[in-house]
Amino acid sequence: MSEKQVLVPDEGHPITVTPTPGRVVVTLGERMVADTTSALTLQEASYPAVQYVPLADVDAALLRRTEHATYCPYKGDAGYYSLVVDGTTHDNAVWTYERPYDAVAEIAGHVAFYPNVVDVRTYPSA
Repeated sequence: MSEKQVLVPDEGHPITVTPTPGRVVVTLGERMVADTTSALTLQEASYPAVQYVPLADVDAALLRRTEHATYCPYKGDAGYYSLVVDGTTHDNAVWTYERPYDAVAEIAGHVAFYPNVVDVRTYPSA
């Protein structure tokens, strides 16, 4: 079996992780999925910024762990959850890096959401 390629962010592919100022609220329809003032913003190269929310601030009753997994050479192995809201399952709508690589170690214990499934809103501090 071949080794997984591990890449370190650099000038050609920068990645930053910073605390998100204010509050982040994640909803699916009318249902609140997460609400936190402890989110992290991960900015990777030219991709849109992603909010990583502490798993503790997500409504655990809505999450169902799946067998789906992916790999990012910059962040590591990702695991997935489906969201089950009002009897509807949204497969693999949430991902997490439980043991991320050192360059993004801060995102351990956090999850991110596919924006085509949920609404992720940030509210500045008062």
